[in-house]
Formats: sequence, structure tokens, C-alpha cells
Amino acid sequence: MTADSPEGRAETIRLLSLTEDTLLEAADDGTLVAISWWGEYEFPGTPEEVRASLDRMALGPVTMANLAVAGQDESRVSLRKVLTRLSGSVVHSLALNDGQGPLLSAIPVTQNPAFPVGPLPAARRVRLSRFTSLRADGGTLLAESPGARYKVALSSSPAVVIASSLAAPRTVDELAGTAGVPSAVVADVLSFLVAAGVVLLARPDGGFAESGGPDLSVWSPGDLLFHTRSRTWQKGAAPDPDAAREMREPPVVKQVTAGPTFPLYRPDPAVLAARDPTLTSLLERDHTCPEFSERALPARQIGEFLFRAARVRSVGPAHLPGGPAHEASQRPYFSVGCLYELEIYVGINRCDDLTRGIYHYDPLWHTLTLINDDLPVLDGLLDMAMVAAGGHARPSALLTMTARMSRIAWALGGAAYATTLLHVGTLQQVFSLAAKAMGLTAHAVPVDAGDRVDQALKLKWPAEVSVGECVLNLPG
Repeated sequence: MTADSPEGRAETIRLLSLTEDTLLEAADDGTLVAISWWGEYEFPGTPEEVRASLDRMALGPVTMANLAVAGQDESRVSLRKVLTRLSGSVVHSLALNDGQGPLLSAIPVTQNPAFPVGPLPAARRVRLSRFTSLRADGGTLLAESPGARYKVALSSSPAVVIASSLAAPRTVDELAGTAGVPSAVVADVLSFLVAAGVVLLARPDGGFAESGGPDLSVWSPGDLLFHTRSRTWQKGAAPDPDAAREMREPPVVKQVTAGPTFPLYRPDPAVLAARDPTLTSLLERDHTCPEFSERALPARQIGEFLFRAARVRSVGPAHLPGGPAHEASQRPYFSVGCLYELEIYVGINRCDDLTRGIYHYDPLWHTLTLINDDLPVLDGLLDMAMVAAGGHARPSALLTMTARMSRIAWALGGAAYATTLLHVGTLQQVFSLAAKAMGLTAHAVPVDAGDRVDQALKLKWPAEVSVGECVLNLPG
């Protein structure tokens, strides 16, 4: 892996360390216990020199030659077995032999990764994976790819220049000229990037293949990164840790005082339960997208619809497993931890008792507040919904769902947005069932408008963002 300088000294050295979240403890019977992100590992009968070596790795990067097992073949074998089990907590670093710290470090993001580092084949080209992104992280440049076993912290200028020069295929010698460092160092850096999975090595025929093969062709880089980084509690998925520590629990309900407020009709739940069709009959009806009726939608029905689907039934304490208590609400649709980050805005087009405009729905007081009476803006949203639904007339009402991200991110961290999209689907299903029970039509429409929707609703982006739409109408 290393190359010799003219003075006979290694150009680069490999370093090992444990991730900051790894804790080492000794049980009463002498068993070594390692507590990490991935769980708890026990190593009975661990030699003292292996424990000392792991303690050194917990303090920071160290060479194998400087570990307590140096020169002891049996202990080195024992240490390697421990590190293989703990591979999801072992950081691999590469440094120049000058005592100035790592050039780059490969930090594991999966539980059992392999790090198959080795010399590059002569004259073989390399390039970044099309899924690899480079971003700032804690004062370093971070290279990460959704399919990679490691994310790579580029801690030095040579490593940054090398990585950022790989948009097109390059050879070691080409990169050495760009970075202004010896070819041996470039080769070692590239070997690390290839082992981490963020850089691709050309095949012998000169072509490149992503490690996931042809199945990756259906994924865009953004979608695949979102998928892998938004799974609940996945390592590396948390938002800015400093901001998270300062974040306070946002209010249960958004307060809006932009314009006149209109109380909505409140039906009697007992009466609804007595006359409504069964859940089975509603689910067994075919899902259709009928032509919109030109008839006006009564405000009474809008009130009943929102009461059935989205009102706040009660407010009280709740908690996530292992988390602190928080103020929560109960509503007709499901939300993780009863956080309810979704807001509903109603664009009124045809209504007997409400003027045309865009309203915010307050689920606690069951009221609509006018927030935008700019009719051309409203018409633009209605036209987009009409086209998206494949219709020839504007709907009577357009419901837009938004997310107050702070309401959910303070509790769920990196899983927040993925969970919000699940909540959107949940609310859309409740909209559909409530509409069917009332003899109305409600169905989701894929409105694609860039920031037009956010601007029309006067949202403070990105604190609150639009996440879905639903049209509401009388059947044609």
C-alpha cells in the first residue's frame, strides 16, 4: 500500500482508530465489551495487549507498528479478529509520514463493511461514482455515496484536489500533475477512495460499472441518497448536530393571523357513525378520477370533510420510545409520536359561503383563515391541479399539505422527511375515505410547480415546505 521515498522512508502510512461513538468497558469476569452504534459486542478472554491496543485506537489514529501487539504474532491475530467483528466502528486513515495528521479517513456507515485496500493496477483509470457527492462537514470535505460502505473525510488539500478532479476518468500520473504531489501518494489516496466505494476503478477493457450493476439505472443520485440516508436512525443521517441541540419543541398547531377567520361546521360524530357506510364497503369501491363538477361545494361540506379527516380531537403529553415527553395531539389520521407536522391549506374556487382565495386550516379551532386573496395566484394553482388530474375544469377546492419540518425533525432527526412523506400518504388515504363516505370525490394530484406553491401559500422556506396536494369536488 505504501511507496518508498528517495530517502527510503514510506511516502504514506496507514492508521487505524475507533469511531467516536465506540465505548470500551471491562466486565467483572474480564470480558472486553465494546458498545457501538451497531450494538454491544463481547470478547471473552481478550489478551491485555489487545485491550491496550483498542484503548489507543479509541484515542485517535495509530499505526499498527505503534500498537501494543506490535511484534507479537498471536496477539496481532487476536486483534485482527476483534477488529473484523467491529469493522462497522473502525476508521481507516491515510497520512503522509510527516506527523501532520491524516490526508483522508474512511468512516464506516454500515455494520460489517470490508475495506479491500490494495495497489491500483498499472495505468488503470479511475473516476467518481455518479452517485458520489462532495459536501462540507465539520471543517472537512466529505465524499459519500449511497451505495458505499464508507464516507470519506478529505482532511488535506492534496486529497481534496485529487477527489474533486475525478469527474472524468483520470490516471495516477495525470492526477499527480494536477495535485502537485508524488505519483505514489496519489496512488495510495486513490486506492483508499476505491476501497471506500466512492471512486470507481475502470475494468480492464476501459469501461466503468457501478457496483450495483444495471439495477442502479432506475435510480437518480438524489433519490438513492435520500433512500439510504433517511431510513430510521441510520448512522450519518442526523441533521446539523449543533442546531439539533439548540432546537426547542415547536408548537402543536401553527398560529396564523393573516386575515379574516371563518368558523367551520362541526358535525356530530355519533350521527356520522350511525349513518356512514362500512370501512369495507369504502375500501372495495374502485378508485377513479372523475371529471370535476361545475357545481359549487357548500362550506358546510368543506367543514364536515376537514372535521372528519384532520381536526384536533385532543391535546396532551406523549413520548417517543426512549425520548423525552412532548406535547402532542390526537387527530383522525396516524402520525409517528403524534407529532403532526402537516398543515393544510385550502384553495377555494367554487363555494356557496366562502369567497375565492387561499385559506389556512386551523385543526384545533376548526377554522379557515384567509391568507392570500390574489386570484391570479389561486387560478395558477387550480390550473396546475386540473392539468395534473387530467381534467378540463378547475376543482371546487384544492387542498395543499405542507410540513413544518422543525415540528418533526427535533424528535426524529435524519428520519424526519422520510416520515413526513409517510404521513402525507396516510392523510391522503383518510381524505379519500372521508370523501367517499360523504359522496364527494377527493384524490391526490402530482402538482409540480417548483417554488410556486410555497410562494402562493406564503411559506417561510425551508422551515415549512409543500409536500402534497389533493383535489376536492362534487362528483360530475
